[in-house]
Amino acid sequence: MQNLTSAIDENGIATITWDMQEQSMNVFSEASTEQYIELIDQLCDDENVRGILITSAKPEFIAGADIKMIEAMAAKVSTLPKVEAAKHVFDKVYRVQTAFRKLEKCGKPVASALSGLALGGGFEAALATHYRVVANDDKIKLGLPESKLGIMPGWGGTQRVVRLVGVMAAAPIILEGRLISPQKALKSGLIHETCEPGKEIEIAKAWIMKHLEEGDQLRATRATGDKKITGSFEAPWDQKGFKLPGGDVYSAAGFPIFMGASAMVRKLTYGLYESQKAILSAVYEGMQVPMDAALKIEVRYFTKLMCGPQARNMSRTFFISKQALEKGARRPETVEPQPVKKLGVLGGGGFMGAGIANISAGAGIEVVVIDQTDEAAAKAKAHAEKDLMKRVEKGRLTMDQAEKTLARITTTSDYSALKDVDLIVEAVFEDPAIKKSVTENAEAHIGETTIFATNTSTIPISALAENSIRPEQYIGIHFFSPVEKMPLVEIIKGNKTGDEAIAKAYDFVRQIKKTPILVNDARFFYANRCVLRYVEESHFMLAEGVKPALIENAAKMIGMPVGPLSLADETALDLGLKIRNTTKAAMGEKYKPNPAEENLDKMVLELGRLGRKSASGFYDYPKDGRKKLWPGLSELFPVSEKQPDVEQLKKRFLTIQALEALRAIEDDVVTDVREADVGAIMGWGFAPWSGGPISYIDTIGAKAFLDDCETLSHQHGERFAPPEILKKASSSNQSFYT
Repeated sequence: MQNLTSAIDENGIATITWDMQEQSMNVFSEASTEQYIELIDQLCDDENVRGILITSAKPEFIAGADIKMIEAMAAKVSTLPKVEAAKHVFDKVYRVQTAFRKLEKCGKPVASALSGLALGGGFEAALATHYRVVANDDKIKLGLPESKLGIMPGWGGTQRVVRLVGVMAAAPIILEGRLISPQKALKSGLIHETCEPGKEIEIAKAWIMKHLEEGDQLRATRATGDKKITGSFEAPWDQKGFKLPGGDVYSAAGFPIFMGASAMVRKLTYGLYESQKAILSAVYEGMQVPMDAALKIEVRYFTKLMCGPQARNMSRTFFISKQALEKGARRPETVEPQPVKKLGVLGGGGFMGAGIANISAGAGIEVVVIDQTDEAAAKAKAHAEKDLMKRVEKGRLTMDQAEKTLARITTTSDYSALKDVDLIVEAVFEDPAIKKSVTENAEAHIGETTIFATNTSTIPISALAENSIRPEQYIGIHFFSPVEKMPLVEIIKGNKTGDEAIAKAYDFVRQIKKTPILVNDARFFYANRCVLRYVEESHFMLAEGVKPALIENAAKMIGMPVGPLSLADETALDLGLKIRNTTKAAMGEKYKPNPAEENLDKMVLELGRLGRKSASGFYDYPKDGRKKLWPGLSELFPVSEKQPDVEQLKKRFLTIQALEALRAIEDDVVTDVREADVGAIMGWGFAPWSGGPISYIDTIGAKAFLDDCETLSHQHGERFAPPEILKKASSSNQSFYT
């Protein structure tokens, strides 16, 4: 077998070793899944096998399902009638479920030895063994992240975790997809033992040895016809008198837990995520029946999700598309890998520049920070030190690692320090004149092969590249704030940007472990032009007299992480005003004013309310309490007596953002629908349940979305007018992904 091997020692202990030759990590692919099932059947039925050990020859155990297997299942489902599609998914998943259960009930002691991470199906494979030993290393993560992909565990995860730790402790793992360390898993009862790295197999085998004779006797007894007898080493739910931790569904302790869990899921997700509802249902129903019936219930709910549009969209965006982009699906193939060895950051004293320097140094890159003065540049190192010390305090980093990261950062006001950098990221203030000055100063000292990138968020790259003596080596690398937390980076190709610059940008983004999307040059690029429509729509609503609280809540009810007024405060209202002025000056007569301008003028120029940074914006930010909407908003923007239906506001927020994403494709700013969806969710948090704006349009259908646009255009203005690309898709009944 190419993916797994098995060997039986002199004591009758069979060892299954996962070692996929053409993969950096072990995964459940079509081939490896079939081979694992075959080995389970073979070893469980072999009378010479007295115990079974599952382990890995790679540093990690099993990283879950293979991306190609997920794609294949989704593709198959899309081509079949509803009933046939459901049968296909159920049979495929239940076959694995049956094999896991056979291993669990074979009457032989079965242990798993994990030297590294075990996620999704990999963790479920371990849970189906009787004893789990994991190396004591906090870098190892265990868990079931399926709910984050719009699906749920389907190989016993929901039923086994709940039976091991109870509903309350299981909720973060199965509902939120939270990953845990070996120590936390041990404390909760999900694993049995941690050990010094490298000794997992030895300890797991020792446990098997202790139970070999008991297993022999157990199988002999069962062979006589007594099938109900169980061994002390077997799963607790297969033993007589097993009780669910925390009480069963209708116990005094258990019933309130389900009532609270259901209410909490509703509060946190607004009922938008099908996976959370399915998981709760599978657990609730599964806890009332024996394990074999419970496992079948789990597969049924998994099948229901997998055959629905939400699972398809979320899995495609969060798993398939995201991984493909991170692996360089859009990187020029003709350019050899060129990781960054030394990075120059211009404007490192600012918040963005300091963040870029921090994450780059953390990725092992030497960093030179330049600013107007030595004192200003030194702020970058102070920022990094503050962030690193917080991580040390939380145990996420050792002091030695923090010190090595800080040692990679050099700060100065002397541009000659850039002489041997191979990439520059300019992160100075959004002013074309300032950017021109620092570009010229830097290029006087850098080498001919150095790539120059700007972190501008609004100014076209092609215009800025005119300041460079090598425009083919000039590119945009747009980070989102805060740099340390936001996962997306936009790589912006100017009119003259060459493949070398694009490849360098990709390699840098991969080094710092961010997700890249490649977009063509245009004012505001992709993410910012869409998020501006989101914020602007809230200004239109304010001008119409809609209650500010209703605006914010309607946005959250479609799954946006923060309301548009809160988002405006976070990014600073005066920054919005400056961007407006710069854009207006650059566009001249083509510039179209909107209600946001008058609102910003009132808030910033008349009242001095700048947002969170001034502790006053659309919200008040008291030092001793939580932020609250500013009461003065009702005077500044009088509230209408009759308020619109919340469903109408939700529709407006969804439509205006999806519409702008579509226009970005029509304008050739975005050329790959995968990037439109990944960029939307990871860049500004567009309704994750939808899989992204293009997936949202495809799900409701181009015709239905066109109808929404035309209705809203008639009610609220030309900003909702459907573009030609939508009209063509509607008339030909095509989806944008096909």
